[in-house]
Amino acid sequence: MSFSIFLRLLSVAVVTALMFLSSINAVAAEQRKPNVVVFLSDDQGWGDLSVNGNSNLATPNIDQLAKDGAQFDWFYVCRVCAPTRAEFLTGRFHARGGVRGVSTGQERLNIDEMTIAQTFKAAGYATGAFGKWHNGMQHPYHPNARGFDEYYGFCSGHWGNYFDPVLDHNNKLVRGKGYIIDDFTNHAIQFIEDNKEQPFFCYLPYCTPHSPMQVPESFFEKHDGQELELRHRDPKLEDVQKTRAALAMCENIDWNVGRVLEKLEELNLTDDTIVVYFTDNGPNSYRFNGGMKGRKGSLDEGGVRTACFIKWPGKIAAGTEIHQVSAAIDFLPTLADMAGISVQSVKPLDGMSLKSRLLGKKQDPVERMYFSMKSKTISVRSQKYRLDSAGRLYDIANDIGQHNDIAQQHPEQVAKMKKAASSFLEEVSDQLTPDDRPFTVGHSLNTPLPARDGVAHGNVKRSARAPNCSYFTNWTSETDKISWDIEVAESGTYEAIAYYTCPKNDVGSTVQLSFNGESITTKIDQPHDPPAYGRERDYSPRGSESEVKKFKPLSLGQFKLKKGRGELALTASDIPGDQVMEVRYIWLNRVDK
Repeated sequence: MSFSIFLRLLSVAVVTALMFLSSINAVAAEQRKPNVVVFLSDDQGWGDLSVNGNSNLATPNIDQLAKDGAQFDWFYVCRVCAPTRAEFLTGRFHARGGVRGVSTGQERLNIDEMTIAQTFKAAGYATGAFGKWHNGMQHPYHPNARGFDEYYGFCSGHWGNYFDPVLDHNNKLVRGKGYIIDDFTNHAIQFIEDNKEQPFFCYLPYCTPHSPMQVPESFFEKHDGQELELRHRDPKLEDVQKTRAALAMCENIDWNVGRVLEKLEELNLTDDTIVVYFTDNGPNSYRFNGGMKGRKGSLDEGGVRTACFIKWPGKIAAGTEIHQVSAAIDFLPTLADMAGISVQSVKPLDGMSLKSRLLGKKQDPVERMYFSMKSKTISVRSQKYRLDSAGRLYDIANDIGQHNDIAQQHPEQVAKMKKAASSFLEEVSDQLTPDDRPFTVGHSLNTPLPARDGVAHGNVKRSARAPNCSYFTNWTSETDKISWDIEVAESGTYEAIAYYTCPKNDVGSTVQLSFNGESITTKIDQPHDPPAYGRERDYSPRGSESEVKKFKPLSLGQFKLKKGRGELALTASDIPGDQVMEVRYIWLNRVDK
């Protein structure tokens, strides 16, 4: 064989091999399941985006996400945070899963509910959540027990300080670095980098623009003293300074969304990733919101209609519009359907898959009812109408501001929607009773019991009206008590750690922690008196959020806890000063495993 013939044969072999490898890679790419990134902002209204016509701010990254994918005309969530998160996680109305409120345990999602993370994890996805959880703190309610391999954030409803805050990293307390949203995003980006070779489900439940109204100065500078071009429909209700702070916080969110999108592009993952952006309820103050009635907490359009965008290059055409009334309950069936995986929940879903609409199939909207609730008060949205909680009927497509009650002209429609509401309330009636669930101990090696979940007795009071990030103070008498209603999953030996403060002049009290006949006693012999902080960074006066302190851990000792339910009680004697101590947490850590 001549050398030239050999070279031609070698060339053919190389080309053939390269074509074979290319085909293998193409098949592998086709078979790889899409990654999923979900952004959820907190207290950001439909109108807090420039893509929705707000010229008071610029959100170019979110705007581009909307333009490159699908925009939802009529997308609905709940009136407050925790219920929306539960509906996203389960594909079911929040009332079915036991979520009754936003604090003191009422925010917990029943442990027999399967989450979207469990569905994606069962399909081989790496799963991570970075931000505000708000559906339970103690295992088995904790995100690490609900399908998320990695968790970094806080489990409460709100936080008192957004700079270098104390956070939860896989059920351990850590100190965050920098501004909280930037920090969450840093960890999410690292998670994406670590899992770039396998499909991942990355959930970013941000905690802004929820108060306290804190944001890096570089973002607020633009809005400091800003004259607002667009105002709330009733301008005299608007707190302009709070609006300015909210706009700056929304622009910070947009910057962080851009950082994640840039990382996906850098890793060549853009085309393989479904990106979702939505918000959890209406705006947390009176500001521009497209003329809609109501704000956060309201059952009207402005309280529950929010922005939603989904991008998937090559699958969802740019400029797609979804006219179907849709909601957070639809994410689980939709994302599982688009990923080609099986939903793990054995309970019936309230949500429906929107895959065919998103991928371009022409379909007329189907008639469905979406229920917005506040306890047993309910408002109903159909494809055309809203029946509000007072029985007024509005043609929303033609009356977004709910100005004209047309109930008398459409009595049959009113009757139909009232009947649907009554039937739904009957279905969930067993979950609308007062919450009697104890706080769970012993399902993990470390169990936090924050002041939020405790009860103050006697002179003891909270550091702020809202329980979420509060601590107990004013513990001045031997008849005072702090208690938690707990249920121990497994008998064992636990070390109790109190996170406390105590001025030097108050050192010396004897404290006792007891549960079902077992107790430990210790003396406070070390002062720890850090200042409260957080308020100095607020750009608008805070409402119910507590300031924070740098609490110090104090071992109360070890004692045996027997399996069962009872009162965990913290009491004191021999009080030499004005108070015993301030208490942020009790941690019960298993030591015999």
